[in-house]
Amino acid sequence: MKQIMLHGVNDWRLDDIDEPTPGPRDALVRIAACGICGTDVSYVHMGMTPGHPIPLGHEMAGVVEWLGSEVTGVSVGDRVVVCPSDAGSGPMGTGGEQGGLTPLLHVPDAANGKRLFKVPDGMALTTAALAEPLAVGMQSVNQSEAKPGEKVAVFGCGPIGLFAIATLADRGVTDVVAIDFSHARLELAKQMGASHALDPSAVDVWAELKRIHGEVPFMFGPTAATDVFIEASGADSVIGDVLQNGRVDGRLVIVALHYRPVSTNYVNLLMKQFTVRGSMEYPERFEDAIELLERRDLSAVISHKLSLEEFGDGLAILEGSKDCGKIMITMEGAQ
Repeated sequence: MKQIMLHGVNDWRLDDIDEPTPGPRDALVRIAACGICGTDVSYVHMGMTPGHPIPLGHEMAGVVEWLGSEVTGVSVGDRVVVCPSDAGSGPMGTGGEQGGLTPLLHVPDAANGKRLFKVPDGMALTTAALAEPLAVGMQSVNQSEAKPGEKVAVFGCGPIGLFAIATLADRGVTDVVAIDFSHARLELAKQMGASHALDPSAVDVWAELKRIHGEVPFMFGPTAATDVFIEASGADSVIGDVLQNGRVDGRLVIVALHYRPVSTNYVNLLMKQFTVRGSMEYPERFEDAIELLERRDLSAVISHKLSLEEFGDGLAILEGSKDCGKIMITMEGAQ
């Protein structure tokens, strides 16, 4: 069968591989859809292989085709999301031995109960495959501890930023400003629940945040009253800008990947008693993301549906378009 494999720097291939041989604690899932993530692009460019090719794909949903004798809680034929985190048996699609960009996925140690989560009736599996990136955006909101009545700014309206906005809206945090250069993404941000949308090429973001959120005093002049900032853009300058222009007792959560060292003014951090937190992976209950997908239709985030053979086109779109949303690889028969 076919599998997208990373062999080295900028060297990915659609390989022919042997069908898996699972054990009594394992499962096989017939994949219907698997999203392409910015992390996949980074892996391809960095060639992050541990001395041997690795499979890609960690945003996947499908149908249980086979279960080992020790696996409980799901049945053959169930529609499921596969959680790719370590779960005690290694990550999936980010350096482990399995990846979701394949028609038939071997799910190791499904018996631990942390891998397979049922999809509600009526939810398309292409939508269910959004659960993983939604969980990433949701965790950034968890880390921010944002509450109804607080003012939030989200920098970057790719899928993770959009899903952070959707999570905020779901929790009653309504005063949310979305910031991105793409008008298409800003329109999606408003669909997700943002109350305002700012294009940094057209306006002074910090002047606009003062206008929208009001001002609070600081010894060197008033700052925007924004309580929480979520950095989902990956632009290094955002971190310094937030510390420079944010309020006393503000909070910054960094969920975007910043591979290079970022210069930081610790005087601002100190004087403002600012809180900076990282956000990695998912909420403790991965099901929280699936339940939000059941409450709200977030499928508008999907901008492209491509076949497994078009994976390279998906990478090119993800890198070359500032307007694209989630690029979903769909297998034959995907719902």
